Amino acid sequence: MKNKIVLIGCGNVGMSYAYALINQYSYVDELVLIDLNKERIEGEAMDLNHCLAYSPTRVFVRVGSYEDCRDARIVVIAAGSNQEVGETRMDLINKNSKIFKSIINDVMKNNFDGIFLVATNPLDVMTYLTLKYSNLPPNKVIGSGTTLDTARLKYLVSNKVGVRPKDIQAYVIGEHGDSEFVAWSNANIALTSLDSFLTEEDKKEIEEEVRNSAYEIIKRKGATYYGIGMCLARITSAILEDKNIILPVSSYDKENDVCISTPAIVNMNGVQEKIFIPLDEEETKKIINSINVIKNAIKEVE
Repeated sequence: MKNKIVLIGCGNVGMSYAYALINQYSYVDELVLIDLNKERIEGEAMDLNHCLAYSPTRVFVRVGSYEDCRDARIVVIAAGSNQEVGETRMDLINKNSKIFKSIINDVMKNNFDGIFLVATNPLDVMTYLTLKYSNLPPNKVIGSGTTLDTARLKYLVSNKVGVRPKDIQAYVIGEHGDSEFVAWSNANIALTSLDSFLTEEDKKEIEEEVRNSAYEIIKRKGATYYGIGMCLARITSAILEDKNIILPVSSYDKENDVCISTPAIVNMNGVQEKIFIPLDEEETKKIINSINVIKNAIKEVE
């Protein structure tokens, strides 16, 4: 089966993802771009195809339509209104829920049976709506979740302790938003608790910086997109190469009827298994708060 990806929404996030794909990975055969601005994405397709002489991939990039979703392995949704300065991710809910209903209907009209990968904010709500609008099995609907927040966490801890980010075992979980938190009780380096490397003040400062990173970047340059583009490419790799890697993606939690980020095994089936890590008493309160924040936001849409 051809590894075909359809990308819906070709703004900064969508094109950062597309650029990361053709730079790093050789597993994608075809990348189809869909956007309201047809002329612009024609230019984007041309520009990306001109990179191929120096990239590790043979991917063919072209402009397409919703009919291309019929035989796509993954449909990536990066469409929607952007977060403005002073606006929370949850403030986007009414604008983006309407956009999503239309997009999902158009995709499913073409008998799509692959995996949805969602990148639009408020992320957990949009992932949940994608699941409900599409009626696909829960394992086939994935939100980028706290993969970016976790990448920010590992970068900041790395700077503090002098160990490369890949060797830091720590996750941001919960909502991809203001109620997210670091599961410090499970964080370690080489099976040694991060308590041996960081003070309580260090942890508080790092967690605060992780939570506020998007606001600070938006204040300075208007939007965030490189980081999430890399995260989406990593999740795509896990699916298409059947990697069975653990990533903190947003996926369906049946018990609470929400989509929320916890570590999960990601492979060709999508989310193979959601992992609920043991939390201490304070972290348990935080995950319950995150669940309630997302639930209340879903009720607004419904």
